[in-house]
Amino acid sequence: MKDDAVPETKADKASSSAGSASTGGGAPTAGDGKETGAAAAGPADAGGAKATATIPGARLRKKPAAGTEPLLKVSGLTKHFPIRKGLMQRQVGAVQAVDGIDFDVLPGETLGVVGESGCGKSTMGRLITRLLEPTGGTVEFQGRDITHLSTGQMRPLRRDVQMIFQDPYSSLNPRHTVGTIVGAPFKLQKVRPEGGVKKEVQGILERVGLNPEHYNRYPHEFSGGQRQRIGIARALALQPKLIVADEPVSALDVSIQAQVVNLLDDLQQEFGLTYVIIAHDLSVVRHVSDRIAVMYLGKIVELADRTSLYQEPLHPYTKALMSAVPVPDTKRRQQRERILLNGDVPSPIAPPLGCRFHTRCWKATQVCKTKEPPLLELKPGRRTACWHPENAPDQAPDDKK
Repeated sequence: MKDDAVPETKADKASSSAGSASTGGGAPTAGDGKETGAAAAGPADAGGAKATATIPGARLRKKPAAGTEPLLKVSGLTKHFPIRKGLMQRQVGAVQAVDGIDFDVLPGETLGVVGESGCGKSTMGRLITRLLEPTGGTVEFQGRDITHLSTGQMRPLRRDVQMIFQDPYSSLNPRHTVGTIVGAPFKLQKVRPEGGVKKEVQGILERVGLNPEHYNRYPHEFSGGQRQRIGIARALALQPKLIVADEPVSALDVSIQAQVVNLLDDLQQEFGLTYVIIAHDLSVVRHVSDRIAVMYLGKIVELADRTSLYQEPLHPYTKALMSAVPVPDTKRRQQRERILLNGDVPSPIAPPLGCRFHTRCWKATQVCKTKEPPLLELKPGRRTACWHPENAPDQAPDDKK
């Protein structure tokens, strides 16, 4: 699979070192090479996340019958990137990309993670797939702590945990054929499917909407949407249990996004997959998720089911994001309160004390500036980290600005 004389791409190296951590973002197309790879359209919302009202042609996901025991459990997950200076390369600080997050994902469920650029959601995805080493906390998969497993110990688990990367252009080695790329996990995991690798790969290509005859073609011969489908095919090769998709449609034209969203849903129904889908487009998260986690500056500020989050957000930051979603109805749009956040996102090198959102929050009081709010269940199945939440009892009613 790997030519010694051929340089690997970044994604191939990650896949090889991990055993077969797959890449590519789910992109849709009819297989005729007509799709475009333009960035998804949509106005930027108050927090930098894209807020489009809907994805034309996308089906709204139905909630599956999820299992009772979590497939994935994350506790206190932390990742700080050290900042070093001087001749001796002493550490003078750290970028707190992910700073103590907790969540779990049930079998057959889709957890959406939304937040603006730089909030730590992509880093979180690489941590739970063990493409990055955590600074602290634990990651449990099927009840087993995988936080500090060595590369050799992680190799068997790569069959069950895969990742779809964002960029369909840099995630595929341009020197390798589609057959080599999608067949790589079989070689790395020493799996010999019945009928041979070629037959299995061609079957997978057909499942993701590509022609089996594309087996001997190279990535440059495909459009952006088709390249994303190749990445999805690689992730599906060994029929994993958990797939982490990092911005699977953000690099695609709006006309193509609905196809990949529907494709991911169809594949989940066919293979019984569990997804963690990372996105900044609120419409994508709404269509694909059962539950949604909202991240801000390395923290989860709200975690709730899809319907509750969109209809009745608890955290002020979530409310600001939802207020930016375009509404087709002119009367409803005029009646809706539009929330504009002031200032910029603080630096993750030196995040503010207390609640990290207090520098931009219109409800901030003294306690918000001094004490960090815990992520509490204020309503059944709904957790938020806020002293003065929306649509819920105030957690610090006596505190004043």
